[in-house]
Amino acid sequence: MEATMGVILGAQVLALWLFRACLLTSTRDGGHWFPSKTHLRKRKVELWFLGYGVIWISGFFVIVATEVYERFDAFTYVWVCLLFALPLYLQPIVLPSLTGDEEAPVWERYSLKANAWLAVFGFTGNYWYTHYFYSVLDAAYTMPSYRLNDVPVPMWFATHFFFCFYHALSNCVIRKILTGHEPSSSRRTFLVLAIGSLSYATAFAETFFISRFPYWTFKDRDLAYTLGSAFYGLYFVVSFPAFYVVDELPESVVDNRKTTRTHSLPQTLVEALAASMAVLYLLDFTRVAVAKRDLTVPAQPTLFLRS
Repeated sequence: MEATMGVILGAQVLALWLFRACLLTSTRDGGHWFPSKTHLRKRKVELWFLGYGVIWISGFFVIVATEVYERFDAFTYVWVCLLFALPLYLQPIVLPSLTGDEEAPVWERYSLKANAWLAVFGFTGNYWYTHYFYSVLDAAYTMPSYRLNDVPVPMWFATHFFFCFYHALSNCVIRKILTGHEPSSSRRTFLVLAIGSLSYATAFAETFFISRFPYWTFKDRDLAYTLGSAFYGLYFVVSFPAFYVVDELPESVVDNRKTTRTHSLPQTLVEALAASMAVLYLLDFTRVAVAKRDLTVPAQPTLFLRS
């Protein structure tokens, strides 16, 4: 199955490369991955999310490779994932200077808005979307865990640091395409294809990584890798471009670190909810039209422990 997925992902990369080489015109400076240094706040937040990703990915690698999770109980799972998530949750308030936000009011800090957007999207994903995996792919979490709406509580925290890393990376890719090529219908088409490919690759990478953890199970693991990655990728087809536009300043605007922004905090939250609803529609349309499976959400206590 790994060979099949390698062929699928390799074909996507080759197709994008050929499209870019044959149909796109590059800009003179070649574009850039990160916001320019005149847009310091967003630049520093993306660097922070990516840099912190090295820490939590390394931590998860050690936990899975050593199988220390076999000694975890329900409480241990919660505090391990919470400890990894806390630096991201607290940084906008406790250490705003890390992302150049110290001179901006709390509610105007990009670091806070980015965390808030991803927290809303992640909450919706856990509360609703996980049940589509239970129903469509016969997935299940089997480790001892405190649960909210039958979803393990540690997953609510893990989702946040996973999504912070993914969306910082997708911002870089989208920006490189938009700043590295002259505006055209071909560039728009390439951007759509690139987002689709990145969404599928991100979903597969997580599915492959977490498959080494034996307590996230699928009835058919090969199906989870192929069609399941496409199903999960629907999250990112919507969220990657929707998250990118938050406080993405035009190159002609200099971020003065106090008032320059494109989004207020309420607008950020509303757009996160809108993106969440769009993904819910896509998942349900796919469930009805393709999988033809019933959606079952068990009637469980709001918060309960499953051993």
